[in-house]
Amino acid sequence: MALIADILLMAGALGAGFYCFVLASRLKRFTDLETGVGGAVAVLSAQVDDLGRALAKAQGSAGGSVARLGEATERAEAAAKQLELLVASLHDLPESQEEEPAAPPVNPFFQRRKEGADV
Repeated sequence: MALIADILLMAGALGAGFYCFVLASRLKRFTDLETGVGGAVAVLSAQVDDLGRALAKAQGSAGGSVARLGEATERAEAAAKQLELLVASLHDLPESQEEEPAAPPVNPFFQRRKEGADV
């Protein structure tokens, strides 16, 4: 009976060892940097770094655009205030009572050419 138990115990150990060998080879393929998940993780890490740099550039250019837009808005508001003052001063001007005489109407006429006349 002890002999059968020892044989079964050895078979179990050999089966477990073979199973561990198979799992180790699968794990190597899984974490391979070129074709496995390790490669995918490396590629994603590089893409995250690139996106971080692109985001930093975009934030910098957006900050510059905001500053230029603020300056343009301030200039536009100042110009609008000046225009309001000019329009208000135009309302204060007296209307002229003199009317300019109307231009005489133009009477265009057409003259027919004689046949055979050179221009």
